[in-house]
Amino acid sequence: MSVSPEDAGKRLDHFLAEKLSHLSRSFLKKIIESGGVVVAGVSARKPGQKVRAGDTVIVAVPEPETPDLEPDEGIEVGILYEDDHLAVINKPAGLVVHPAAGHARGTLVNALLARLGKLSEGSEAFRPGIVHRLDKETSGVMVVAKSERAHRGLAEQFSRHTITRQYRGIVHGRFRVKEGVVDTLIGRHPLHRKKMAVLGERGKRAVTEYRVLEERGDFSLVLFTLKTGRTHQIRVHTSHLGHPIVGDVVYSTRSRRVTVKGKEGKRVVVVERNLLHAFRLGFVHPVTGEAMDFSVPDPADFADFWEALRR
Repeated sequence: MSVSPEDAGKRLDHFLAEKLSHLSRSFLKKIIESGGVVVAGVSARKPGQKVRAGDTVIVAVPEPETPDLEPDEGIEVGILYEDDHLAVINKPAGLVVHPAAGHARGTLVNALLARLGKLSEGSEAFRPGIVHRLDKETSGVMVVAKSERAHRGLAEQFSRHTITRQYRGIVHGRFRVKEGVVDTLIGRHPLHRKKMAVLGERGKRAVTEYRVLEERGDFSLVLFTLKTGRTHQIRVHTSHLGHPIVGDVVYSTRSRRVTVKGKEGKRVVVVERNLLHAFRLGFVHPVTGEAMDFSVPDPADFADFWEALRR
C-alpha cells in the first residue's frame, strides 16, 4: 500500500490500523516489532516511526494458528432442526461461536462437532459450518452448515440480506418515537479497534428496524429486525440512539448493577450479560428450496429481568 499526502506524518502503527481495520493495533504492533513490515524498502521495527507521502508499505501478516478442533460433549446446545445439509440450533448466552485468540476450546464449534459429527469446511479452518455469528453474550437461533452445498447457499442468502433475522432486546429508557428505522454507516471505531461505531464516512451501510413492544419503568422491550448484518449492529445502533442494551458494558457507560424502581422503592438487580436475544430466523433451505422459519422463547435470565420490572 502507498502512503497518501493526507496520511503523511502518521505513526506507522496508527497508519496500519486505519488501513487494516480488521486487525487490532496490538497485533499490528507485534508484526512491526518482529520485522514483518517494510517501509520504503527498509524493515521497520518501531511502531512510532512516522510514514512519509509516497512510501510503499508492505505487511507480512502471519498465518493464524489453527486451533485443535476437538469435539466437546460437555457443552449443551439445543438442536431445533437437523438434516443431512444443515442444522438449526439455539445458542446459549456466554458461548463463543468459534475458536479465536483467547478461546481455543470450549466453543460452539467444539460442541457441534460432538453433537453433529459433520460440519462443512467453510472458508476458514477454525470456522467449520459457521455462516453467521452471534456475539458471545447474545443468545438465540443460528443455522450451521453440514454440507458444502448448504454452506454456499446459506452464505449467498446472508450476503443478499434475504434471511429474516429478528431479535428481542431490553434497553435503557423509553423511546420518543416508538417505531422506526436506523440507517447509518458502521465501521471500526477510530480509537478503540475492538469496537464498532457509527461513522460519517468509510463505513458499511447498516439498517435496523425497531418497534417498542412494551415499557416498564425506565426500560423498554424492543423488537429489532436486521436488514443488514454488520458486526454488533443492534448494540451500536441502540447506543447511537441513546438507548443501549441493558448489560452492554462495551457500548454503554452504565453498570451491570441496574437500579429498578418499584412500588416498594428502589432495588438493585445485577445482570450477567447484555440482554439481547435472537429469537427468530427464517431462510430458504439451500438444497430443498423449502421456506424455513424458527423461533425460540426468551431465555430465563432475559425473562426474569423483564418480570422483575413488573414487580
